[in-house]
Amino acid sequence: MIVQSIIDTDLYKFTTSYAYFKAFPQAEGTFIFHDREETRYDEEFVERLHNAFTELESLRLRDEEFEYMVRSCRFIPQNYFEWLKQFHFEADKIKIWLDDEQHLHIEVTDFMYKVTLYEIAVLSTVSALRNEHNVIDLNEVVLRLKPKIELSNREGILFSDFGTRRRFSFEVHKATLEYIKANAMYCNGTSNCYLAMLLNMKPIGTYPHELPMFIAAVNGGPRQANYLAMEEWVKVYDGYLGIALTDSFGSEVFFKNFSKKHASLFDGVRQDSGDPIRFIDQTIARYQELGIDPMTKTIIFSDALDFPKAAEIKKACEGRIRCSFGIGTNITNDTGYKPCNIVMKLYTCRMNQKQQLRKCVKLSDVPGKAIGDAREVDLYRRLLE
Repeated sequence: MIVQSIIDTDLYKFTTSYAYFKAFPQAEGTFIFHDREETRYDEEFVERLHNAFTELESLRLRDEEFEYMVRSCRFIPQNYFEWLKQFHFEADKIKIWLDDEQHLHIEVTDFMYKVTLYEIAVLSTVSALRNEHNVIDLNEVVLRLKPKIELSNREGILFSDFGTRRRFSFEVHKATLEYIKANAMYCNGTSNCYLAMLLNMKPIGTYPHELPMFIAAVNGGPRQANYLAMEEWVKVYDGYLGIALTDSFGSEVFFKNFSKKHASLFDGVRQDSGDPIRFIDQTIARYQELGIDPMTKTIIFSDALDFPKAAEIKKACEGRIRCSFGIGTNITNDTGYKPCNIVMKLYTCRMNQKQQLRKCVKLSDVPGKAIGDAREVDLYRRLLE
């Protein structure tokens, strides 16, 4: 099996699923796959994908996993995990095809509280199948990790593993985390719930781009979507999971929505695109404008990081604001082979079956990373101007 368990995924998938479960139980959505490098695939790969997705159907939440999630995720009530015991992936919901240029298309449609759970399973499966014939030595992979952890230990770089979605394979992911658990002094945990359970590490996560994207689509656009998303998050989690994601429609838009209330309630913010140094200045300026000491707050950096880059960013934060780092592919897919650059994002959604489908947009702090229908992207930009 490529995916080992229902909980062989990132914690934020469950936190976001429960938020939909509680706040928007009738909402529906479609996630679509996007290969940023426009890789060409063939029919044989598509067939292997079909087989792998069929294997996903056999996964169920096991008793020991249920007990672990209830014990470790006190912010999610037990009845959600009781529902999760009944959940299983449905391969016929995962539509796969190649276009005329052999680009891979994948889409999944369901209620939002269910469809969000497909994202990481699809991405980690595509990544693993692309690497299936690439021969590696796990000892060499760990050797690549050694100087990174030495740098973290030397410089005091607080970090978490965010590498599930684009990992080389489960085996590589597990081997790297075993080394980190044994040798890293400043590792906060891992986003992967299954490996957190196996290795007795802390599961890490809050909310993703899809939540403000969903809110913007069903509530009239992006101007107030960040504020409304934070409101819903606070209603559901009452102060837990307090890191706000900033770049769904650009960080300047986010900080206009970042009220005294939310800046006080949330422990910090996450930077996932753009210039991290500029972002530090933006964040500190907004906290100071609101009368909040930036040294009581944290920035989580998670934009295509490696450890040397994290060390530079940490120096820029010192004495100004606390920081931590979510490092993904550089931990779980540094094997000598080029990692894939794939994402799966919310494309359309609606609050219920009576509502018209709305197209979703993510703008980011890098114009080239915008995702969504071109006309909708242009409309969002004009609205925000």
